[in-house]
Amino acid sequence: MSYQSKNLSVLAYANGFTLWHYTSADTAATLDSAGYFNAAADMLRVGDIIVANVETGGTMKAGLFLVSSNASGVVDVDDMTGIGGTDTD
Repeated sequence: MSYQSKNLSVLAYANGFTLWHYTSADTAATLDSAGYFNAAADMLRVGDIIVANVETGGTMKAGLFLVSSNASGVVDVDDMTGIGGTDTD
């Protein structure tokens, strides 16, 4: 799949920082590929954080992506830092 602008929304904004939410059936590895978020280059800034729900079509995962670079319209985010763990109950 590819980036879907309708799935990116602002959760909070302050002091030049934006906290985003994004949801996708794509894997975390797909999202952290350089260029996945290029269509949002005019909105995303280095240091912004994206809270994401990924693999929504299967066993959903959640995590955080840090926008690590945005230059000449090419956006890169760091690998996802997962949220949550194993539910043993």
